[in-house]
Amino acid sequence: MTSWTITPEHPGSPAALALWRAYYTEVSDRWYLLHEGRRTGPAELEREIAARPGTELAPPTGRLLIARYDGEPAGSAGVRLLDPATAELTRVFVHERLRGRGGAALLVAAAEDAARALGAGRILLDTRTDLVEARALYARLGYTETAPHNDDAYAEHWFRKDFAG
Repeated sequence: MTSWTITPEHPGSPAALALWRAYYTEVSDRWYLLHEGRRTGPAELEREIAARPGTELAPPTGRLLIARYDGEPAGSAGVRLLDPATAELTRVFVHERLRGRGGAALLVAAAEDAARALGAGRILLDTRTDLVEARALYARLGYTETAPHNDDAYAEHWFRKDFAG
């Protein structure tokens, strides 16, 4: 029987770095193919990966969660506190070959638990228009589209979920 496990991990671990590279390659390539008809150049990719090491996802104010499918790193989700009551969900990713097996919903639920453990009463996120699967996932999991909470150049949709009690 195949199964998912989700555990916290340091953003600099080999599994976290490999998943960050896969995530960033996919979202960057999708953006460039849509807007410029090309994939991300190798130098661009390396520069952006190095510029965003994910240190904000480490304790004490953040968590990076790694999902494994049958023991192999398969996905990630990160949370970080924006203020004492508000967390941001980021880097939600599942390898394409494992999508449709429930991993993304499990990752988001684990990230919500991590945000609550950090003291957050709500969680925010941003995404892009072309990431239709992500927008559908968040809506299905009870997130509502809301006003922008940041000025990220690539953010086109912002979502929010308030935790009960």
